[in-house]
Amino acid sequence: MVVMDTLSNALSAIQNAEVRAKSEVVLWPVSKLVLNVLRVLQREGYVGEFEYIDDGRWGKIKVQLLGRINKIGVVKPRHPVSYRELEEFPEWLKRYLPAYNIGILIVSTPQGVMSHKEAVEKKTGGVLLAYCY
Repeated sequence: MVVMDTLSNALSAIQNAEVRAKSEVVLWPVSKLVLNVLRVLQREGYVGEFEYIDDGRWGKIKVQLLGRINKIGVVKPRHPVSYRELEEFPEWLKRYLPAYNIGILIVSTPQGVMSHKEAVEKKTGGVLLAYCY
């Protein structure tokens, strides 16, 4: 099986495990981007603890699920956004989040991967990676 996008593969595995009410999921292959996105999800309270397992190849991550995710996915194509666009909540952003204060967008900024709320606080823009609510 050829995996073209590891982030998309990981988030769809999390979504499928949440739908089936599993308590944990094993993600593989993984990358630094997947680890950073999981750290943001953990900070926001959507997933619990996760553990990196080095298998000598690509690695695996065992993620504890809390049952708080209704929908999670990647943003394709990845949109570049400025600080002003994140602050104003533009029309195209409504495509990913159901309401104004519900859910998070995960943004890759020059200061690292963070939620859109943190990006607005730090007054920085970036590229949209994923959404979760």
